[in-house]
Amino acid sequence: MMARLLDGKAIGARLRAGLAERIATLSFRPGLRVVRVGDDPASVVYVRSKDRAAKEAGYDSETILLPETVAESELLAVVRRLNADPAVDGILVQLPLPKHIDPQKVLEAVDPAKDVDGFHPVNAGRLAAGLPGLVPCTPKGVMHLLAEAGVKLSGARAVVLGRSAIVGRPMAALLLAADATVTMLHSRSRDIAEECRRAEILVAAVGRAGMVKGDWVAPGAVVVDVGINRLPDGKLTGDVEFGAARERAGWITPVPGGVGPMTIACLLENTLEAALARRGKDELQPNGGVAEVQATPEQSYGHGPGLA
Repeated sequence: MMARLLDGKAIGARLRAGLAERIATLSFRPGLRVVRVGDDPASVVYVRSKDRAAKEAGYDSETILLPETVAESELLAVVRRLNADPAVDGILVQLPLPKHIDPQKVLEAVDPAKDVDGFHPVNAGRLAAGLPGLVPCTPKGVMHLLAEAGVKLSGARAVVLGRSAIVGRPMAALLLAADATVTMLHSRSRDIAEECRRAEILVAAVGRAGMVKGDWVAPGAVVVDVGINRLPDGKLTGDVEFGAARERAGWITPVPGGVGPMTIACLLENTLEAALARRGKDELQPNGGVAEVQATPEQSYGHGPGLA
């Protein structure tokens, strides 16, 4: 039986619609500022999509464009200005940055309370400790997808392929917080294929087209493909051999149209949470604020960061 599709485009649209309804009841518009340096083609498209989605949902959204040659000190000054601006609730500095700029220094300069990407060490530490905080958007989006599929996470065997700070590590932390039994695989892991075959939930985030073969997928498993890879013919594909994996999985995300739309929706969710928290209406929840649906897979049936 073919796996059911986890349609991130449709699920993300519903999440954005719900956020728009909530914002319509507020006496203010949450302020989101996205800083883009240079004209990386993927960043141009992604930032445009973020801005459009934010404005459609009623956010006060603005993109700040800086030239490729901008000095690191000037970029840091822009971040400090946004930190101090009371109209700004969320700040996102689009990666990648030019080679002459230290991305970690820039990310650490963002006020943790406005860090809607969830990359600041303060927010990463709170997530690791199981405390409320702003959670990286892609892993948070994956948690929404798992909830939509009705996956019972408590006790489930989960495998995360990739250990980046952007996806792999926070993904593992969220799954652990939901009481899953988590294995994290990386470039030094042994028997990667066998480890994947034991997974009830398999999250692939390595940025390597078709790395996860169909026979790596356990029958009935939930497969979430975070990878976004461009083929020589211009088409996008994920880290998973989609056709072969779909013949074995219970649920699977398509690429495109799976995790990507959820990342943008969760950026907006984080911005609203940050706005409410700054105004004394703290809605931040552990585990990314995603409720777990109590049903087993059997019953209910981006850019990849590298396998570092």
